[in-house]
Amino acid sequence: MCGIAFLRLKKPLDYFLEKYGTPFYGINKLYLLLEKQHNRGQDGVGVANIKLNALPGERYISRYRSVSNKPIQDTFEYINKRFRALEKNNPSLLHDVDYLRNNEAFMGEVFLGHLRYGTYGKNSIESCHPFLRQNNWRTRNLVLAGNFNLTNVDELFEFMVSIGQHPKERADTVTVMEKIGHFLDVENQRLFDHFKSQGYNRTEISALISKNLDTQNILQQASEDWDGGYLMAGMFGNGDAFVFRDPNGIRPGYWYEDDEVVVVASERAAIQTAFNTSFLKVQELQPGYSLMIKNTGEVSEKEIIPIRKKLACSFERIYFSRGSDREIYKERLQLGRNVSKAVFKAVNYDFENTVFSYIPNTAEVSFFGMVKAAHAALSQQKLDKIRALGDAASDKEIQAIMSIAPRAEKIAIKDAKLRTFITQDDSRDDLVAHVYDVTYGVIKDHKDTLVLIDDSIVRGTTLRQSILSIVDRLNPKKIIIVSSAPQIRYPDCYGIDMAKLGDFVAFKAAIALLKDHNKEHVINEVYRDCLSQVDLPREKVVNHVRRIYEPFTDEEISIKIAELLQLKIVKAEVQIIYQSIEGLKDACPHNKGNWYFSGDYPTPGGNKVVNKAFINYIEGVNERAY
Repeated sequence: MCGIAFLRLKKPLDYFLEKYGTPFYGINKLYLLLEKQHNRGQDGVGVANIKLNALPGERYISRYRSVSNKPIQDTFEYINKRFRALEKNNPSLLHDVDYLRNNEAFMGEVFLGHLRYGTYGKNSIESCHPFLRQNNWRTRNLVLAGNFNLTNVDELFEFMVSIGQHPKERADTVTVMEKIGHFLDVENQRLFDHFKSQGYNRTEISALISKNLDTQNILQQASEDWDGGYLMAGMFGNGDAFVFRDPNGIRPGYWYEDDEVVVVASERAAIQTAFNTSFLKVQELQPGYSLMIKNTGEVSEKEIIPIRKKLACSFERIYFSRGSDREIYKERLQLGRNVSKAVFKAVNYDFENTVFSYIPNTAEVSFFGMVKAAHAALSQQKLDKIRALGDAASDKEIQAIMSIAPRAEKIAIKDAKLRTFITQDDSRDDLVAHVYDVTYGVIKDHKDTLVLIDDSIVRGTTLRQSILSIVDRLNPKKIIIVSSAPQIRYPDCYGIDMAKLGDFVAFKAAIALLKDHNKEHVINEVYRDCLSQVDLPREKVVNHVRRIYEPFTDEEISIKIAELLQLKIVKAEVQIIYQSIEGLKDACPHNKGNWYFSGDYPTPGGNKVVNKAFINYIEGVNERAY
């Protein structure tokens, strides 16, 4: 779920100096694009820049990456320190565009930024994008950053080996970069041979290659056998650039163009804010298409892979993207509304003795949706009560009824910014017990029901070891934990590193229910059938893990989850309520990718991954299935 920010300046630096009073327009806008997508990456940041038309001997590619505690600030501190030195020693040079462009890094026209949302691998500089593939031929240089996971990295790795390369590791980022780089080399050689046969000298050929690079062809060849979800951004050394989205539209990408800039980001709202533009002017990059930006500034959107069924990730709408996007805000409100009926039924519509709240902050908009639904339901109750009073009702009686309102409070306060569902296993238990504090004095002892809405419940670790025991100190009669997302039952192999079945509390509940009902044969049969498909081509593999859940209703699994999560020290009754898949589809009609809930994977590699994850679970192998 990393974030991408691409920016191409279409005007020379002196234009921005004259219009905006600064030659650092590009750097400033890139900073804004990254900061407004900070939710997509707290673990590392990287920035790269390319200068167009640099002369031989001049540096034209700049890159800096950081994994500090505040990586965005650290990155731009590094970039700006050279300019602060100029301001101190020779301030006139800060407005000398020719000097800046010829002598200072990050003063080119093409920018690529990346926010790393670490899910796998160590949080090291080597894991940070953009990656750089260097060459003395300008058109063979490649800078690459992406938001992606591929399910068939081993196959891609073997291809690179088969053509004689020696990749330094199996990571999908390196593998993808080397494959694009390979076909970039092939394209360079094709053009070299073509123009050499026409009698051009080597200097002339370099310029002709730069002018005629066929990025569409390079990407079509490189991505022919990719299986996964991705938004890939790249820059060649000559200044040509591309942003490429997977054919199912799993990973998000948006772009904007005017007379001054071309911009691409993982989130539409970031572009709107950074460039003060309207919702309608920011376009969604089509699935299977690449936005091509030539070094001349020409922009085109071209098909790389024929579009498949669009299955954009629904978890983007529930959790990862900022709620400031117009559509996402409305969708999260609706998620809260859609799950509210089950909540109101659970509290028997007793709004006077129910307190609504939320955890964590990403669930705030869904909470508003649930509270709005509570107001609507309560309005009907008030109307019925007033009608029941009859014509003789006094103003005091009516006022007493009218004064009733849903009780909404800020109960759980997160003290530390900790993504517990992807924190390393060996450190999670120590941390989760200290993540939240609570507000005292708003719950009536042993009388109130406390309803806490969360955006999703993955492992349930934070609930079990922190939230439930902490809010139980408030002495509620009952605690209802509500998930605005359905039960997460299957691994995600396209972005979020929810990779191990044994981590999912819904899976644990289903396994426990099978054992409770003497149906352990189902577990053994699923294991046998998963093993039988290990060597099949991924296109022929089916998801056998669905059968683990089939004997039980969603409600039965939710009841078992509550049982698994409730510690003996928790005195209040605990109930877990999940969003239905139908409620999700209604709230997020345009993001239909819900494989982690439903098991309906958008690519064949997903079925192979889920079966492998089940095999790993049975065999006690504690590693990713891809």
